[in-house]
Amino acid sequence: MQRGMTGHYEVTQIGGESVRAFVPTGLPPKPPLELGAGLEALVASAVLSLGRLDAVSTLLPDKSLFLYTYVRKEAVLSSRIEGTQSSLSDLLLFELDEVPGAPLDDVVEVSNYVAALDHGLARLRGGFPLSNRLIREIHGVLLSRGRGSEKEPGEFRRSQNWIGGTRPGNAAFVPPPHAAVIECMAALEKFWHAEDDGVSPVLRAGLSHVQFETIHPFLDGNGRVGRLLITLLLCEAGVLREPLLYLSLYFKQHRATYYELLDRVRREGDWEAWLTFYLEGVREVADGAVSTAERLGALFAGDRARVEASGRRSGSGRRVHEALERRPIQSLSAVCAATGLSFQTASSAMGLLLELGIARELTGKRRNRVFVYDRYLSVLNEGTDDE
Repeated sequence: MQRGMTGHYEVTQIGGESVRAFVPTGLPPKPPLELGAGLEALVASAVLSLGRLDAVSTLLPDKSLFLYTYVRKEAVLSSRIEGTQSSLSDLLLFELDEVPGAPLDDVVEVSNYVAALDHGLARLRGGFPLSNRLIREIHGVLLSRGRGSEKEPGEFRRSQNWIGGTRPGNAAFVPPPHAAVIECMAALEKFWHAEDDGVSPVLRAGLSHVQFETIHPFLDGNGRVGRLLITLLLCEAGVLREPLLYLSLYFKQHRATYYELLDRVRREGDWEAWLTFYLEGVREVADGAVSTAERLGALFAGDRARVEASGRRSGSGRRVHEALERRPIQSLSAVCAATGLSFQTASSAMGLLLELGIARELTGKRRNRVFVYDRYLSVLNEGTDDE
């Protein structure tokens, strides 16, 4: 539906030239959304897929096994959209205090993303509402170290930013003037908690993402916070119990369409076109996450059976395998700490996993060796490589 422009332009003078900054109208859309049979079916399909994703804990012996690395995969993908080059292996090595040649700034940036998500979820589970205060806290954690740490972490911007181009005067898009940010974000926060507008949680998350990206309230980190916002809204609404829905890969694969639809919302008010794209992404990503969990469950069970059939080292081998299920990259000292095995016993058990082709040594060294659960990491790495 074409409602016309969903906001207005404010003309300001920046650097001696006139700049038209876009100030969005508050949500929900007016006139109201026209869901129709097609969009209603997409909503139902997306909700069904989210329900299956929420039940992912039934597919694995321990959902935390999946959650730990899946969250980190999302951190890598979301940060790569912003230009970092860190890999999932880099991040896992960094967390193990083993960083051979990893691009440190990039890894720190990705590690910050994990910490920001953890902070947001901990606050929500502690009863703190999703709010502008919490969004600022999350942003503060996100930009606490490394690149962007000088760009007012945890604070809404106090100057004009822009998207594309070299300055506001030739930018592809100019968000609201900084003086309008607090008012725009206050209206968005009110929409998050509205109970009388008939907007379902899944649609509320999709609408909020566009509005947040249009306001662009921070000097840096808006894209990452805006993508996190979708998951946080679904978790707060109880649609998901765990943060298992991440659209970064979908947005990355369809980047041109994503930006074109955001622009169409602003220019024409076509929220329905955006929601169609978004809901298709929710369904595709949720179904993909369930499939990944199923594959990992089968992988773990198959490898566990091979270890158990291996004879006298099977007991310690099983414990080392369980440690690699929890973290697919481990040093031998970390394995000892996780399993309670002696260094000699853990080394012998890891040798069994090497013989079975379950684990692989990464460093090529005789001391301070690091091991990877290859096929586990391969499943998680799908889609993280640049096209």
